[in-house]
This record gives sequence, C-alpha cells and structure tokens, in this order.
Amino acid sequence: MNAIFSKLTMYMQYPFVRYALVVGVLIAFCSSLFGVMLVLRRFSFIGDGLSHVAFGAMAIATVLKVTSNMLLALIITVVCAILLLRTGQNTKIKGDATLAMLSVGALAIGYLLMNLFSNSSNLSGDVCTILFGSVSILTLTQTEVWLCVVLSVVVVSIFVLFYNKIFAVTFDENFAQATGTKVELYNLLIGIIVAVIVVLAMNLVGSLLVSALVIFPPLSAMRIFKSFKGVTICSAALSVFCALIGMLVSILGGTPVGSTIVAVDIAAFVLACIIGKVLRRWCA
Repeated sequence: MNAIFSKLTMYMQYPFVRYALVVGVLIAFCSSLFGVMLVLRRFSFIGDGLSHVAFGAMAIATVLKVTSNMLLALIITVVCAILLLRTGQNTKIKGDATLAMLSVGALAIGYLLMNLFSNSSNLSGDVCTILFGSVSILTLTQTEVWLCVVLSVVVVSIFVLFYNKIFAVTFDENFAQATGTKVELYNLLIGIIVAVIVVLAMNLVGSLLVSALVIFPPLSAMRIFKSFKGVTICSAALSVFCALIGMLVSILGGTPVGSTIVAVDIAAFVLACIIGKVLRRWCA
C-alpha cells in the first residue's frame, strides 16, 4: 500500500496528471447531470450520434492542423446539434433517421479524410486516440484545461438556474408547454449543452465511449433512488467517483484511461443493481 501511495505522490508532481484529474472530474460531473435527463427522456442515442459527429470534426481539425482541435470540434458539433433539433421533426426524414445518417456519415468521412490527407506517421494511433481517448486526457494543454473549466462552469450554471424548467420538460413536455414554458427553446438549449459535454468527454473516454459516461451513472442511480433530485445527486457523485478511480487506476496500472473509467462505471452499475434489489426486499 505504501508503494502505491508513493507512486501516486510521484505522479501528482507532474502538471499533466493534475490537469487530467481536474478535467476528468469536471467532465464526469457535467455528463452525469444532463445524462439523467437524456436517460429519462430516452434520448441516450443523441449523445452517441453527436460523439460520431465530434469524431468527424476532430478529424477535420487534425487534417487542417488546427492548433485547438477541441474548439473547432465544439463549434461543428454544436452547429450539428442545432440543425438536428431544428429540422429533425420538420422533414420527411425524421429525427432518429437523420441522427443515424449524420453520425455514420461523420464517422466515415472523418476516417476517410484522415487517411487521404493526414501526414502523421502513426495514423492508427491518432484514430485510436480520438475513438478511445487513450492518451488525449494526459496531453491537455493549459489552454484546453481552462476551456474545459469555463465550459463546465457554464454547463453547471445553466443546469442550476433552469433546474425547474429542465425538470418540467424532462417529465412532461405537453404540461410544461401548457404552463407557458418554451419547450422548443429549452430542448434546443439542452441539445447544445449535450454537444458541449460530448466534445469535452471525448478527451476523457474517446468518441466511442462517450455514451457510457453519460448513461451508466444515471442508470446506476436509478437502481437505488426514485426521485429526480435523488437520482441526479447520486448520479453526479457516482460519476465523479468512478472517473477519479478509473483515472487513478489507469495512471498507476498503465491501462487506457477511457476503457478503465467505463469498466469502473460498469462495476458500479452491477453493484447498484445488487444494492437496489437488497433495498427493495428489505423495504417490502
């Protein structure tokens, strides 16, 4: 045990490790907040679709050798989220089909562009990093860290300020609209926030594993709690804990960051299912 603490203390002396832990915790916290809403509304596929769009955006940024890949990916993903939400229900091709076309198309075009125009000598490594977030969280620049911090503060502030509206829209859009809530506006706001979270989470777990970061903590919390507030608080705490443990295990054991975090989330989900069954039997 002392050897582990000594090794961890040694790693914590490096700025890039501290950056990774701070950004990882913030991303996990933000993902869990809006993940609850997405799971309850059965919109989990939106996060997965936008993560593929973000992959295409990152591929374009890599080909163009843009200094801040995250910023360009953020702009493109947010624009796609807005277009998807504004046009998805008003065309002959409905929202779910539009999202599927957009996600598959972005994934294919992104990989094609990287093959055709990338000058990197390690194309497979670059693609693997974007898809699974293998080392990107440990190579963040100070500018990217501050961008993550600012965006995380904005996301949490929006959730806190509009908590009641988000709650109403999540559970009953028709009732919320009848009470004067601008449902379309809040749906658009939620879509933009989800796009921001997806781009941030790509640095932590990669584009293919973003959905796990959004889905597993809320689902785990729902095994134990029934109220919206209880699920939200538990999901946030569980997501931060799993991300922190996953990153520490990854740093100490040399395992891929994204995959390790998701593995910890899966273990937490299994444990939550067991706890939920025990509580139900005890309360019955």
